[in-house]
Amino acid sequence: MIARLAPMSVGRDAAGPAPRDRAAGVTLIELLVVLAIIALMTALVLPMFGPGVSTSELKGAARQVASGMRLARTEAMATRRETFVTFDLEGRRFMVGADRREHPLPKGVEMKLFTAQMDLVNDRVGAIRFYPDGGSNGGRLTLAAGERKFEIDVDWLTGRVAVLD
Repeated sequence: MIARLAPMSVGRDAAGPAPRDRAAGVTLIELLVVLAIIALMTALVLPMFGPGVSTSELKGAARQVASGMRLARTEAMATRRETFVTFDLEGRRFMVGADRREHPLPKGVEMKLFTAQMDLVNDRVGAIRFYPDGGSNGGRLTLAAGERKFEIDVDWLTGRVAVLD
């Protein structure tokens, strides 16, 4: 005896109608999770590509200024005359001693100078003075870009120059 099987429709269960096909798409929760991940990645990556001064550029500028100050101190002791490091805060540049070459700093860097009142020419130009004995009038120059900053301190007694993070 040969049994015949009745043909079954595709997608049908032997017990009843075909189950509903799931719609091809994403749920609201899946969409929100993806959007949250994209927002997080954007918040982390965009600051790296934005216009501004990198930390290494800012640190390099601080080292350049500190080097100029050390040069001025050495020049003052060698020539036995007072030597100045003059800062143009608005133009973001400085000059060391008798050398009238300007040393520019990166565009996004902000400068703030704290020095003796007699060495402030105006609110945009000031200087730090080094004496023949190696001392100084003292002061601090702050270089900042956004939240990052470096401070260059000059000790008034010894003339020692230090870069602080």
